[in-house]
Amino acid sequence: MRRIIEAILYLDRTGCAWRYLPSDFPPWQTVYGYFATWRDDGTLARLHDTLRKLARAAAGRDGEPTAAVIDSQSVRAADTVPKASRGWDNAKKVNGRKRHIAVDVTGLVLDVVITAASVQDRQAARPLLWNLHRACRHVRLVWADAGYTGKLTAWAATLDMTLQIVSKRDPHAFEVLPRRWVVERTFAWISKHRRTIRDYEQLPASHEAMILWAMIALMARRLAQPTQLSDAHLDRTLEAARNDIGCHPDLADPEHAKRLRI
Repeated sequence: MRRIIEAILYLDRTGCAWRYLPSDFPPWQTVYGYFATWRDDGTLARLHDTLRKLARAAAGRDGEPTAAVIDSQSVRAADTVPKASRGWDNAKKVNGRKRHIAVDVTGLVLDVVITAASVQDRQAARPLLWNLHRACRHVRLVWADAGYTGKLTAWAATLDMTLQIVSKRDPHAFEVLPRRWVVERTFAWISKHRRTIRDYEQLPASHEAMILWAMIALMARRLAQPTQLSDAHLDRTLEAARNDIGCHPDLADPEHAKRLRI
């Protein structure tokens, strides 16, 4: 089973076709069979959600989020994507699909909806928020960009969610906006996996699954990191603490401070 998961992660990261999986993995038909089964029976979603709770707990947060950030990204579609599930995004000049995601404040994915690129953000936000409401019952605050203004705010209120629009002060200038940068960083994480840079999947559900596998790889790496700080990292932390609060008696003795794990 481990080799099956490694094969899926390899394909997601490298972007190769199923038939081009290296021979040291199980046959591609077997790997794809497990991929499709776990995608359709909910196993993949349960695995992703469990790892997200563990990753949030490891970061010192509650397992269930109370706030989210939503946004969308259009990606070009390969010739394997049928015309029925693709479209033209006139704003981005992209012929393909659009992925709409909701993330928590740390950037971990809460929900994904895949549509044709021609679908407006406000239209796709309704199923996205509805799925988010069902999956994460504690989410009460949602940040979004100006593309989600309009009747969506009132509709979100029926789900006990407050939709807060984070707008640019100057629409023609680059600006790092509070909260909005979190979801943009998540798109960057996802795009490190070459299978997600372009949509190659016949089914929108398969592209959603590739996004979840990308996040599973990221969260697994985080959880596998050692929990103890290295001495070099601790020394830098101590130096910064001394500069911020002065030479506290406990910080005067580095060995004592290391024992305190400040």
